[in-house]
Amino acid sequence: MKKFYLYILKCRDNSYYVGHTDNIEKRIAEHELGEVPCYTKQRLPIKVVHVKDFVTRYEVLVAEQKIKKWTRKKKEAYIAGDWKMLSELAENNQDCF
Repeated sequence: MKKFYLYILKCRDNSYYVGHTDNIEKRIAEHELGEVPCYTKQRLPIKVVHVKDFVTRYEVLVAEQKIKKWTRKKKEAYIAGDWKMLSELAENNQDCF
């Protein structure tokens, strides 16, 4: 069964990039080499700070779109697995999944 991956990268400027793929190793390598014409290309080097697998492309796309809209604090709580903080932040924004 094919898996789909949500990933979060921390860039050189300490910003976060959220993306998805069905081949995590290849995609991360492309980011590291600057082969992805996107946000990360001008912010190398990058560090992988979170990867989560999903069963369907739809599920990963929904998660990616939600997380991209989150505040930095909320992304950091998610990356750290701090569910209490994430829950508290979600109460303020009502957008946690």
